[in-house]
Amino acid sequence: MSATASAILVALKRRVEGRVAPRRAMSIRIGLAMLQGARHEHAQAIVGAAEELGVDAEIKVLRTSGDLDGGIDALILPGGESTTMRIASRHQGLLESLYEWMNDDPQRPVLGTCAGAILMCSPPSGPPLLDAEISRNAWGRQAKSFQAPVAVFLDVEVVPPAVITSVSTDNAHHPLVVSSDGLGDGETFPGVFIRAPRFSSIGTGTTVVAEFDGEVVGILQGGRLALTFHPELTSDRRFHRWIISQAAIRAAG
Repeated sequence: MSATASAILVALKRRVEGRVAPRRAMSIRIGLAMLQGARHEHAQAIVGAAEELGVDAEIKVLRTSGDLDGGIDALILPGGESTTMRIASRHQGLLESLYEWMNDDPQRPVLGTCAGAILMCSPPSGPPLLDAEISRNAWGRQAKSFQAPVAVFLDVEVVPPAVITSVSTDNAHHPLVVSSDGLGDGETFPGVFIRAPRFSSIGTGTTVVAEFDGEVVGILQGGRLALTFHPELTSDRRFHRWIISQAAIRAAG
């Protein structure tokens, strides 16, 4: 990591810890794949996380392969139904372009939640992007969905959530209202599991970053972070602060 990147990381941590008045020197472009699922809630979380860090973050909505023109600094693959996501994006060429973008550099920051984790572990063609195997809907049907504390092993502070106005990524949809009760205590995170997948095997190339009841529910490999739960459905934005911080470090060179 360069001296400039290290200085940026220290500055971001100080802003979070002390809520220092921010200096918004750069804008981080976060690509949000509009495939399916809680994509609008991810947009809301990014805006809040950027406010907590004191940086500018531009949400770049990705619906077609052409939307990647101009570049992005990081990518979010939202939850949803992975098979439907593959079919829905096929005629626009989006998913293929996203895989190309991720494969170009394994250090590029990517956050995949629920079905997004499936897309990274089980691409329709080519090798997986993560050294892990995953099983769809392994916790059961919708009625088996639940919320539970998740142990987190990622170096991101817990802070009071920034208050922001509702964010919309189109003219028809506004994010769900997220309760401020959904805030972790530093060691745990309020994990929301909705028809969640499960990691069936974890390779040596990955780092475990989240566990529920002793089971791995979050892994990191290079810049790719895969979670089987939905962090965007809580007011604890530490995973979104993580991806913005990683993007800021890379943007600084």
